[in-house]
Amino acid sequence: MGKFTKLIFVSSAIALSSSALYAESNAEMVKSIMKLRADVEGLYTQIDENKDNYKAQMKSYAMQVADNEAQINRKDTALKVANAESAKIEEQIAKKGASTNDLTPMLTAAIDNLEKIVKSGIPFKTDERVADLEKIKADLKSGNITQEKALSLVWVSYDDALRLTKEVGLFKQQIKIGEEVKLAKVAKIGTAMMFFMTPDDQVGYVKNANGTYVYVVAIDEKSKEQIHTLFDALQKQIRTGYFNLPNALIIAGVK
Repeated sequence: MGKFTKLIFVSSAIALSSSALYAESNAEMVKSIMKLRADVEGLYTQIDENKDNYKAQMKSYAMQVADNEAQINRKDTALKVANAESAKIEEQIAKKGASTNDLTPMLTAAIDNLEKIVKSGIPFKTDERVADLEKIKADLKSGNITQEKALSLVWVSYDDALRLTKEVGLFKQQIKIGEEVKLAKVAKIGTAMMFFMTPDDQVGYVKNANGTYVYVVAIDEKSKEQIHTLFDALQKQIRTGYFNLPNALIIAGVK
């Protein structure tokens, strides 16, 4: 009886040990399966994200291609129109031939008129602008340029003169203060006002005195500060806003 009882105990212990090992093995297997399932789900999620990114990228490329094609088509159309207009003009010139009127007197008068405007207007790079006009006139007279080329250059010169009436910015040019010529920074407010700043920190403005433009040096601290503020703003590309400035309004033609 005692031996039989011991055998039962041993068998029970072996059975319990086997059950524990089996349960532990099952738990490990479940953990492994759960991990594999999580890895698979992660891979599927990554694949979906990659698909969405790829679709978005392809859509972006397609839009870029369409935009480039549209731009090419617009440029092709513009080129065709330009070529058609050019052919039309060439045909008109060919028809007129030698009967084309001489444009030299008209161009010369236009240049002379613009020179008067430049000389009587704000003293902004006056010598250079007049020299450019004189060169057009000389080249036209000597035959270095055609009448058509001269007409184009005169048109550009008039267009520049109009642009100067609206342009606000900083420039450099030589100015004359008293009897002394200096290379200074100038702040041009269209053709209404022009201020200057010399390397030795003299500041001031241009004034029309009986038809002659003179450079007036600012004396009082308030005017100096206002002019410095303007130059600082233009240096920072600030071209719009409210500024307090000395009374430097230029009225063309006032004597």
